[in-house]
Amino acid sequence: MRILFLSRWFPYPADNGSKIRVFNLLKSLHAEHEIVLASFATESVSASSLAAMQTICDEVHVIPYRGFRADSRKARLGLFSPTPRSVIDTFSQEMFDIVSAVAATWQPELVIASQIDMARYALAVENTHRVLEELELAVPYDAYRNERHLLARLRKGLTWWKLERYLRRTLSAFDLCTVVSVGERELVSKVCPATLPVHIVPNGADLQRMDEVHVEPEPDTLIYSGALSFYANFDAMQYFLGEIFPLILEQAPATRLLITGSIQDVAIDLLPQCQNVHFTGYLEDVWVAIKGSWASVVPLRLGGGTRLKVVESLALGTPVVSTSKGVEGLNLRPDVDVAVADDPVDFAGKTVALLKSAHLRRQFSKQGYRAVKCYDWTLIGRELNNLLTDVATRHPSRVAQAEQA
Repeated sequence: MRILFLSRWFPYPADNGSKIRVFNLLKSLHAEHEIVLASFATESVSASSLAAMQTICDEVHVIPYRGFRADSRKARLGLFSPTPRSVIDTFSQEMFDIVSAVAATWQPELVIASQIDMARYALAVENTHRVLEELELAVPYDAYRNERHLLARLRKGLTWWKLERYLRRTLSAFDLCTVVSVGERELVSKVCPATLPVHIVPNGADLQRMDEVHVEPEPDTLIYSGALSFYANFDAMQYFLGEIFPLILEQAPATRLLITGSIQDVAIDLLPQCQNVHFTGYLEDVWVAIKGSWASVVPLRLGGGTRLKVVESLALGTPVVSTSKGVEGLNLRPDVDVAVADDPVDFAGKTVALLKSAHLRRQFSKQGYRAVKCYDWTLIGRELNNLLTDVATRHPSRVAQAEQA
């Protein structure tokens, strides 16, 4: 098939969860199909990054991304529109024109919009099948549901109301929607048109390549792999450094914590100050750092979807201590495959237990690795490919519908 893939994130280097997912899915799809990628990029794309994507795509188009600005004229006018303000303000005519041009000359048989931001651009492609890949709604829904202040709740409620109606209108033109977890599927199924199939395509790990990582773990080392520029990661470290890590240091004072990911434009001075904390910045070999740690901590309290940091840690054989939120949507057994704790004292206690017991670390490492074998990107890519083939063969062709009309 000829597939036009629309991405909110330029997939290389694959240095955040969204990029990792897009890169691995594209790699799997390219083995079976012709792929044209039209992708936003938040910063300039190097020649080497472009070349890397050209090895798994037949053609690549890059468009600069401009984020949402609440005080812009378009955003202000969007207050009076039934369409979410972020959709109005971030619309890129350049992206729309490129998608239209590719559609006119190349005539894709299927278009994939990766994440909600790209849905409107898929509508520029007429007479084809459309798929929305990785729709995530838990974050805006939870923001509205959990808000306690009246005015803020009204504002977030209006945002959710607009988003719900926007999706019902937009997704009536799609043939398939994918999500990463059971929880997301339940929420999406309530919002989207009843006729739209919603399937789970989970996040995963490159198990074959990870098995090739060989490094001895450094004693008393914990790691948190996640860019603090993402609000959920920043909140997790505020919580961990403020309420959990001091308890760990009281019982295991030699413990050190590595926090990976870029800290550019991140106000790390707002984080609680603790000894033995090291900000590594972005690491090209982050798998080595994870494999070289005694445990991975995932004290997440916010966000949706499933956490690649959990799957990758377990795939590398590194035990994980997480909140319930951190392992949400993953088929993992609490305190068997991963240690789970939602209370700071309990979280610290389970972490210290891992630090002090080589037997316990081996046990969690073995169980966790077994549990994530089903999350291999090869299997996940095959699953997505089967879904796309089914859409193309079973659903009436929009070209055929147009001809019949």
